[in-house]
Amino acid sequence: MMGQKNQLWWDLPASESFELNKLIYEIDERRYKEALDELVTLLGVEEQLHVQVRRLSLGERMKMELIAALLHRPRVILLDEPTIGLDLVSQRRIREFFKAYNRAHRTTILLTSHYMKDIEDLCRRSIIISGGQLVYDGDLHKVNEVIGARKLLKVRLETPVPNLTLTGLGKLRSNSELEAIFELDAEDTLTWSKKILDALPVVDFTIEDVPLEEGIANLYDGGRLADAK
Repeated sequence: MMGQKNQLWWDLPASESFELNKLIYEIDERRYKEALDELVTLLGVEEQLHVQVRRLSLGERMKMELIAALLHRPRVILLDEPTIGLDLVSQRRIREFFKAYNRAHRTTILLTSHYMKDIEDLCRRSIIISGGQLVYDGDLHKVNEVIGARKLLKVRLETPVPNLTLTGLGKLRSNSELEAIFELDAEDTLTWSKKILDALPVVDFTIEDVPLEEGIANLYDGGRLADAK
């Protein structure tokens, strides 16, 4: 299933394309009815089954595409950018559907995407390829550990602080009049956080992981790899 391609007949209701797929995949009537009822219920599209495909919203059409792809109960599902162009609510519903379907049928799902939210939410195992070479294979959330664990300390200030003072407190990523972001070694987070908070007029702060996108970008740029398994 590809986010930018469609297999449904544009001028027909989705239900008629489903009937065609039933014949193509030689699905018997009982299995077809069971699969269709389950998928329609999971995706909540009972009211749209007999609506001409061209009249469906993008989110509704993607749900119908999913049904068409899964009617024959494939053991492996290949997804390419499945939520591209969808609004946030539709994206979440599609992801929830895949998780429920995977639990119910133990289906292997291979997802290719540049959209990190899909990958973070759905994938237990991630493979990163750069220049045709495998650069990472493992838990997505360990990417940053592989290239060196870092944390971000974001502080909101009561009054402006000179830039020279901020840079003297550690690695300053960015700062505005009343906000500054420091990058810290994960092992030294407590020590450096205390030092910074004691030295500045802080009214609020958060400690966050470095965004996964940055860790992945470092892998693409040839960052140092270690065995994360």
